[in-house]
Amino acid sequence: MWINLDPELVKYYSEESAFDQLMNCEGEKFRHIKTRRTIKFECGGKNYFIKIHRACGWREVWKNWFAFKRPVTSARMEWEAIDKLNSLNVPTLSVLGRGIRGKAPAKQESFVITEALEGMISLEQLTQRWGNLAFQKRVYLKRELIRQVANIAKTIHSNGLNHRDFYLCHFLVKDRDWSQWQTEDSLTLHLIDLHRMQIRSSVPKRWWIKDLTGILFSSLDCGLTRNDLLRFSKIYWGCSLRELCQERSNVLWRVYQKARRLYVSIHSTDAPKLVT
Repeated sequence: MWINLDPELVKYYSEESAFDQLMNCEGEKFRHIKTRRTIKFECGGKNYFIKIHRACGWREVWKNWFAFKRPVTSARMEWEAIDKLNSLNVPTLSVLGRGIRGKAPAKQESFVITEALEGMISLEQLTQRWGNLAFQKRVYLKRELIRQVANIAKTIHSNGLNHRDFYLCHFLVKDRDWSQWQTEDSLTLHLIDLHRMQIRSSVPKRWWIKDLTGILFSSLDCGLTRNDLLRFSKIYWGCSLRELCQERSNVLWRVYQKARRLYVSIHSTDAPKLVT
């Protein structure tokens, strides 16, 4: 068994029973999927999130491997992803506690504790609200968000990371009165939900295409224009419009078509077309 807690938490848990106490933590349940649950809890007047992983069993492990998927057997994948993003200066969560018990993947129990990012909304929620903003303000805000998401995608993919659930709902930003937002105001996007993130020396093409497909799919209801897609692509590939059209047009078309097919499969209706 191995456990590591931040000094602000360690004083609330006895050394002998801390692991069991945290594995049985009670609080506001945010997610409960088979052997994994996410809970928001309060300790010492502060709010935290804990993701608890119970033993998944060999059947689940082999089912994933036979489907050519890497099974999520512990919280280690998430805390390693958070550590990696922090080393790359990509805003994300802060790990304040981690622990794991057991050696066999199918029998491991583990947890990861992160700070609660208070007062945040997801980009999905923001884009659902911005219809009430003045047109010009909405355009400038959309351009800034495109710039930041493209830079985050470029950073993680160029450093061997792919998210696997790269959607607008997994980017958080501090909420505010958006009608008062100005172009000089700072915006910081936090990338979350990292339990499936993969880390390699380089990202295989199929996986960065999957991430790009995911972010485009989740943005199709946002009134995207052709120029928005080109703006994202120029930042992501770090190239001119001419180079983009000459060298990346095929992969751009592939991502666009995959995103539209995914939209149809999820929503059972035709995907919105890019605004010209």
